[in-house]
Amino acid sequence: MSNLEVWDGTISQKDFYVAARTLVERWKQVNPSLPQWTWIPSKSTLMGSSCKEEGYLSLENMFHIDRNEECLIVDSFSEREETDDVATLVHSTSNETHIYDFHIVYSFSYKVPVLYFHGYQSDGQPLSMDEIENDLPPSSSKILRESKWTYMTLGEHPYVRRPWYTLHPCATSDWMKLLLGGTSMKDLDISSYLLSWLSVVGQAIGLRIPLELQQSSNSSSSRRGATKSPTGTEAVEARSGQ
Repeated sequence: MSNLEVWDGTISQKDFYVAARTLVERWKQVNPSLPQWTWIPSKSTLMGSSCKEEGYLSLENMFHIDRNEECLIVDSFSEREETDDVATLVHSTSNETHIYDFHIVYSFSYKVPVLYFHGYQSDGQPLSMDEIENDLPPSSSKILRESKWTYMTLGEHPYVRRPWYTLHPCATSDWMKLLLGGTSMKDLDISSYLLSWLSVVGQAIGLRIPLELQQSSNSSSSRRGATKSPTGTEAVEARSGQ
């Protein structure tokens, strides 16, 4: 694709790798105390790309938070009292903690990132669809009830080869064009693609994004003269309308 062509909202797998490295670096800079996104290289290629560029992003052991309960921040080594402004919070009064793992995988079919996630209890028991729905933000839960399998589906993770829930990517390229607001490839900052994408997708499934990271992605969009960015709910509605 030449630099003068209108951007269609998709990225190449090489661009995905570049954007993934940026997300890993920015996430660590913003709050190194949070669980970190890590790049997991593929042991075998799916589409003949180089091993270096093929793989996925992983963020694991994220504790679901119920804002109505007292909370504690949790990391690998200690527990301390903290406010609910961070992403790694767990119920201090509940015996049924819900833990989520998130993976960002490149879709060779849609040429966009796809979020896969897996929820389970502290004893390793997988969460049911109803339990996951109860953990979702109210706006996303409403969409899910109205269109049970349209925007969220259960399918085989292409790398771990087990059933994981995923947000269907059919409308991603459309709202990414709106979000980034670039008219041609020369206007596009590929490195910020996943930062912007995650700021929307995270809202849809309740993955709380550090405020500084959202501000970073918003400022990148503003510099390109983007129109009003879609919220997580609007992105979910776009998927449901397909």
